[in-house]
Amino acid sequence: MSPSPPTAPRRPLTLRDVSEACGVSEMTVSRVLRNRTDVSPATRERVLAAAKALGYVPNKIAGALASQQVNLVTVVIPSLGNMVFPEVLRGISDALEGTGLQPVFGITDYLAEREENVLYEMLSWRPSGVILAGLEHSDASRAMLAGAGIPVVEIMDVDGTAIDSVVGISHRRAGREMAHAIIAAGYRRIGFLGTKMPDDHRARKRLEGFSDALREAGLELADTEYYAGGSALLKGRQMTEAMLNRTPDLDFLYYSNDMIGAGGLLCCLEKGIDVPGRLGLAGFNGLEILDGLSIRLATMDACRREIGERAAGIVAGLRTDDVIGGTRIELSPRLELGDTIRRESP
Repeated sequence: MSPSPPTAPRRPLTLRDVSEACGVSEMTVSRVLRNRTDVSPATRERVLAAAKALGYVPNKIAGALASQQVNLVTVVIPSLGNMVFPEVLRGISDALEGTGLQPVFGITDYLAEREENVLYEMLSWRPSGVILAGLEHSDASRAMLAGAGIPVVEIMDVDGTAIDSVVGISHRRAGREMAHAIIAAGYRRIGFLGTKMPDDHRARKRLEGFSDALREAGLELADTEYYAGGSALLKGRQMTEAMLNRTPDLDFLYYSNDMIGAGGLLCCLEKGIDVPGRLGLAGFNGLEILDGLSIRLATMDACRREIGERAAGIVAGLRTDDVIGGTRIELSPRLELGDTIRRESP
């Protein structure tokens, strides 16, 4: 069998290829691909059809050399393993649809040094905006963000000073509201269980607000159980069992998030504990996983999707403004009593 002839070396497609395919000038092709309005609809359609047929993708990095900016939005979050953040990302993605902006994601694992590295790399691409979780950052990260000259939106938390714009809820207020509901139901011996403590600043602030409200009612936390790792059903079960073995007279367990709260609920049901009569439980975040439990865990909806949508809207709306920043949007978390808090005090 004779050898197959060598294939021609591949080369990247160019504006000239698209120009020749649709019969218009390279300048016109460039105007269409940059979304210029000075091109007729018919010509625009012909150019886009030719580009699609060829598989041509414009080099936006090269085009950004003149504008010093690319149509990317940097999104920095602590974790993808936490079920909270995918819904935030969905809100961001949906809100950016049709704007010409594309989100790119970086993960910090709740570590300030890793956040610095992610921001340094992503800001070097000159994105059109930054959305990042939390208000606590290192001095180096704050300096990079303040000097970027683009919209910066900190999300999830409003308890602190923003660099630019902020969209979120007050976690101290969320903790206080949960404490008020628990106290009103007659619970008095309360334990707190938290993961990623103390690096999860939002969980820390909820605990602060929760503890403040207890003190105002003449109460103190009877026990605490912290875990530095991530959230998981198994970890919730283990932490709950350890706390109940150590302090068996507790009548309420407040969890830093729904994942470990759901694990705690499963532990209580396996042990035949009367929930919510003998022992009440509550988590935080309003995760959909709770819908699959036979008893619905009390929780608080943290407005995750709306936070993502509103933050992306700020970035998209400010892209061409001369003045950057200053928007503050505080959303209201919604308490859901579920089946694990008594409706009336005994």
